[in-house]
Amino acid sequence: MGNRLYVGNLAYETTEESLRDAFSQWGDIAEVKVILDRDTGRSRGFAFVEMQTQEGATAAVENMNGAMVDGRPLRVNEAEERRPRGGGGGGGYGGGGGGGYGGGGGG
Repeated sequence: MGNRLYVGNLAYETTEESLRDAFSQWGDIAEVKVILDRDTGRSRGFAFVEMQTQEGATAAVENMNGAMVDGRPLRVNEAEERRPRGGGGGGGYGGGGGGGYGGGGGG
């Protein structure tokens, strides 16, 4: 398990400060980031909390998952590694190469 946690089901009024207060009892915090909507500037309802230690992250998941913050039960689990955007091989559509249709030089 990594030290970075996903925190979901946030109330719109939940701030980085209130999350820091709630999570700090389980260990030292490296970073708190509430994710905001680019257009409205409002919380998108989730955040990432990075604990300093593995032990702190484990304790935070065990104790904060389901805990009430600003009237909402939090959903807390290990954050998944972000997959790189763009590029890459990928799906079955589009691919290159000569198709099977069209003329094979009939004669």
